[in-house]
Amino acid sequence: MIRPVTPADVPAVVAMVYELAEFERELDKCHLTEEQLTAALFGPDPRVFCHVAVSSDDLPIGMALWFLTYSTWEGTHGVYLEDLYVRPAARGTGAGKALVAALAQVCVERGYPRLEWAVLDWNPARQFYDALGAGPKSDWVPYRLAGAPLTALAASLGAATP
Repeated sequence: MIRPVTPADVPAVVAMVYELAEFERELDKCHLTEEQLTAALFGPDPRVFCHVAVSSDDLPIGMALWFLTYSTWEGTHGVYLEDLYVRPAARGTGAGKALVAALAQVCVERGYPRLEWAVLDWNPARQFYDALGAGPKSDWVPYRLAGAPLTALAASLGAATP
């Protein structure tokens, strides 16, 4: 079963984020806390959303953490899937497909034409995504500005540093 996340699910979702970070060989870069995620999901102006796949005893076995994007060309929002994770014991049960289908349903119901995400080039989940009908975007190269270069650029305009 897929359902929106509840405050009681936050510890399990944070744990899954750390499991995903370990799988992606980036555990040392993961600093998410339960307090941060609770504020992001359930604060006065949520900008992050989450669906969980739950077992028959209502325990989270997978999660899809997402947020809205906006396309100036389409003139409407879309969904960006930040993290999709299904615990190893629950893989092959259809939980991952159901989570992505739930986000596709959000898009269709709201008139959003895009559901997008990024996946590491070595991740075997690419076969799963291909089977869903998704395809890689080869004409766009992701960029990121973070850390010292972000701070330096902000300071170059006299902006406050974080």
